[in-house]
Amino acid sequence: MLRFLWVAIHHVTVAAGKVNRTKDIPTHAASRNAAGRTSHGWRHALRALSHRNYRLFFSGQSISLIGTWMTRIATGWLVYRLTHNAFLLGVVGFAGQIPGFFLAPFAGVWVDRWDRHRTLVVTQILSMLQSFALAVLALAHLINVGQIILLSLAQGLINAFDMPARQAFVVEMVEQREDLGSAIALNSSMVNAARLLGPSIAGVLIAVSNEGYCFLIDGISYIAVILSLLAMRFVPQPRPAVAHAVLHELRQGWRYVTTSAPIRAVLVLLAICSLAGMPYTVLMPVFAGKILHGGPHTLGFLMGAAGVGALISAILLAARKSVLGLGRVVPLAAAIFGGGLIAVSFSHTLWISLLFMTVTGGGMMQQMAASNTILQTIVDDDKRGRVMSFYSMAFMGMTPFGSLIGGMIARRFGAPMALLAGGLTCLAGAAWFALQLPALRAAVRPIYARLGIIPEISAAIQSASNLLTPPEE
Repeated sequence: MLRFLWVAIHHVTVAAGKVNRTKDIPTHAASRNAAGRTSHGWRHALRALSHRNYRLFFSGQSISLIGTWMTRIATGWLVYRLTHNAFLLGVVGFAGQIPGFFLAPFAGVWVDRWDRHRTLVVTQILSMLQSFALAVLALAHLINVGQIILLSLAQGLINAFDMPARQAFVVEMVEQREDLGSAIALNSSMVNAARLLGPSIAGVLIAVSNEGYCFLIDGISYIAVILSLLAMRFVPQPRPAVAHAVLHELRQGWRYVTTSAPIRAVLVLLAICSLAGMPYTVLMPVFAGKILHGGPHTLGFLMGAAGVGALISAILLAARKSVLGLGRVVPLAAAIFGGGLIAVSFSHTLWISLLFMTVTGGGMMQQMAASNTILQTIVDDDKRGRVMSFYSMAFMGMTPFGSLIGGMIARRFGAPMALLAGGLTCLAGAAWFALQLPALRAAVRPIYARLGIIPEISAAIQSASNLLTPPEE
């Protein structure tokens, strides 16, 4: 019995301290191999770029996302300039994201059936056309709030299919599961590098010219990602035959998500923070104009500061050597996100607002990317599209309701009160998740052992079982 306890404790201790190894390669051999999967530092963080298709995707998206963030800033400022109405800012945000709430679950079923590469090519072309439509109307000085709402609704319809397809497509670009964390973190890094550059460029461009040029640049930037997608090479993979109706597969995906405590908890916290916290983006024009007495350049600085924090957060996540420990990161990041929103709500000084916007962006991105990494790691491959559609629903689908509610609170009580309420709600959600963490760890541990993420613990369990088996005569 003492021998059994010693072996089990020894193996679990090794697992806690040396989790960064593959299932079949000993630690001392992996550490000697500088080109291996367990290499340290920047080489480890950038390992997903060793895959050609992901490298193409990363380069194309890095350009396109700058244009996307320019359009987000230009749209918010244009609506505020035309109306000076916080509620209409919320309405535009609602229109742009509400399709994701209703369509994402169905889109997930179709994404599991369709060719994801072809789906992304189509969604990027449609998004390009939407940006060009905004540019033509704005540059011709014909644009009004009604047209912005309709075009935002069109982009929301496109995104309802684009986001789950994009998330599920990562696995096809990065063949090794151990590189998924690097790919997801690098995705977050490029989103937030663009988030840093896009708003800053948009703020200057709007100040000296017209919002329409931001839309025009965004439309042109889509060409980069379309070309990168077309340049990819894939070994043809046969799609499984469709055996059930869409509603049956949707119910199957819903049961899978709701009966898995880790997946369910991650998605619920993400939905809470998206509903309560993410509307801060549509309220930033009010803070830039009324609270801080600035202009479009001030809005660019505020969103750029959030981008700095998010970029730093994504880089730190990319440098992680294992998915282990991310469960603890999720509620901590949600609490940091909520705390940053509360601090910004009380600030009337630009440099203080910029400081806490950096904190806000860092917390938001760490929670989103950590949640994505956990889900992509533990989900079954044949349900990946459906699970990522529910992820899209929790992340993007709840945001429009939050934008609408935030706009209503801002109109009635002021934008600072809307931000304060959102921050407090995020803190409450983080506390709820933290209380469940021990049970969630117990549920995830067998999955990590099966995947070889914690092979030492699997070995300890096997050794313990062997010790309890009487020797053969």
